Amino acid sequence: MTILQANRFSSLVGEIYDAAVDPALRSGALEQVSHYVGGCAATILSRDAARLSIEIHQHFGTESRFRQLYRDRYVEQDPLLDRHLAFSAEQTIGVTDIMPHADFVATSFYREWVEPQGAIDLATVALERSDTRTTVLQVLRHRSRGTVDDSMRERMRLLAPHIQRSRIMGRQIRARSHTVDDLADVLDGLSTAICLLDADGRVVHANAACRQLFVDANLLAMVGDRIVARNTQADKIFRSLFEINLDDQTHSTGRRRIELMTSADGQHYLIHALPLRRERSLPRDVAATVLLVQKAAMVPSLVPGAIASAFRLTPSELRVLMAIVEIGGVPDIAAKLGIAETTVKTHLGRLFEKTGAGRQADLVKIAAGFTAPFAQRTSSDDDAV
Repeated sequence: MTILQANRFSSLVGEIYDAAVDPALRSGALEQVSHYVGGCAATILSRDAARLSIEIHQHFGTESRFRQLYRDRYVEQDPLLDRHLAFSAEQTIGVTDIMPHADFVATSFYREWVEPQGAIDLATVALERSDTRTTVLQVLRHRSRGTVDDSMRERMRLLAPHIQRSRIMGRQIRARSHTVDDLADVLDGLSTAICLLDADGRVVHANAACRQLFVDANLLAMVGDRIVARNTQADKIFRSLFEINLDDQTHSTGRRRIELMTSADGQHYLIHALPLRRERSLPRDVAATVLLVQKAAMVPSLVPGAIASAFRLTPSELRVLMAIVEIGGVPDIAAKLGIAETTVKTHLGRLFEKTGAGRQADLVKIAAGFTAPFAQRTSSDDDAV
């Protein structure tokens, strides 16, 4: 192989692997494969072991009517398709490996399918073989080029493992992409704001609830690709959380920190910061910390019963707990519920005793753990279903 030939081969292999990443490049890569091996048309197809079905994955240079004719009639007459089981892996098979070319020319497969496409010969090489299916690369040879020669066989043999690996890579990439898309959809359906940060504090991903939190900008906002808090108290807590989690990543302790923050409009939020385990060799722009931001608010139709059952709260104690979450101060709770402050303090003491909490902020954290995880649908969401 000359330097020019080696460069051409290397460039083609690159195109084959590029097609694994970008499916739009597959047709062009198959066209280049066909030209490189000396063919006028190429097809990647599969045949099941029971010989009941055939699937054409990619094609170049064949008209749709010939592809349909192959499926419907001539697949059973193809002398090469089912012969790979008898040959070594990646060995290119030409017609003359099966029969004299003169006999091939006399077949209806040649006269009615090969010749009308301007071809005189064909060769195939197995790409994947299993107990259930065989996938091959089929290349037609134009009459102007003569029959399949050793150069064509060798080039197909050299390209086969690269095409095979590219197909496997493509399947893995597509499967991972589907998984990522599905996960993003799930995260967008959660009421909790979830944000992934890299090792330098830049936002890698934010779910719908988190993006809305940034739009509202009462607690946190985005400046460039970084998060900033909207008031001094929140900023101090947020920075301490992030610094602690960076240290946790260094020591691989993986501690989760939870803090209570108050927004500019007086709403309470719980901030969870959890460092992700990561290899030291990974780039710094991969996700390193997960932030979960949860508004300290109750879902009346679901949460109170679960809390009351978990801690055996009386209806009065439960009302006080919910008021602590929504309002906060004892005087305001008393005014809201129409009871004396001493009564609120009595219920508060019982709540501390039953839940094990030591502060009102701890009660808020406990209650927030019972909030429904899914975002409530709007009427437009319901109409779309």
